Amino acid sequence: MDPEQLRTDFSRFMMTYRFGIAQLMTRVNTLEDEFTHINLYNPIEHVTSRLKSPESIIRKAQRIDCPLTIDDVRENILDIAGVRITCSFISDTYRIADMITGQPDIEVREVEDYIANPKPNGYKSLHLIVEVPVYLSDRVQRVPIELQIRTIAMDFWASLEHKIYYKFNRAVPAELLAELTEAAETAHRLDIKMERLNDEFAKLKAQPGTADDAEPAIPLLGALDLRPQD
Repeated sequence: MDPEQLRTDFSRFMMTYRFGIAQLMTRVNTLEDEFTHINLYNPIEHVTSRLKSPESIIRKAQRIDCPLTIDDVRENILDIAGVRITCSFISDTYRIADMITGQPDIEVREVEDYIANPKPNGYKSLHLIVEVPVYLSDRVQRVPIELQIRTIAMDFWASLEHKIYYKFNRAVPAELLAELTEAAETAHRLDIKMERLNDEFAKLKAQPGTADDAEPAIPLLGALDLRPQD
């Protein structure tokens, strides 16, 4: 194939993944706005995205014996684009996953629930491969995106684990691995305790006579006298 045509095809290939990320981020941002302004509670703490570099794609293709053609890479490497959502509580991770995957034009290809079934080292997160539609000038391209949803505690642990594995080139000493696994259990206990405290607070808040039921200290806008004062 002509090298110039190959560059053009690869640029177009990568562009669809950038557009796919933008599509999914728009869906998540819409949920955030709705939670904030309508429900007055936003379970999403923050959202990040990433796109694999060409070098990273080639390394993974070689590792899984995937032919280096655009069609083969598209079919066999499903985590070229990624979006990560960090939530407040464990229940929020499932809630957000249901809301996103419940949208009629989003197709779920894979689900790995590492919250219910953690990895041996203690890693916890909800992993999904979802396909989002990208509307191009000549067609609609369905783009796979790896969606990770986890709590703040899970994200903190995963970030530390990644740094340690990178530092030791994945050959982490056994004693450090044991401590990492223990830390994962500590993070899980923290998640459970924080959600329980939040639930108890919500029950207290709903009881009659709480501060929320009292007369507001600031009058509503409609009751204000907005006429100019002499």
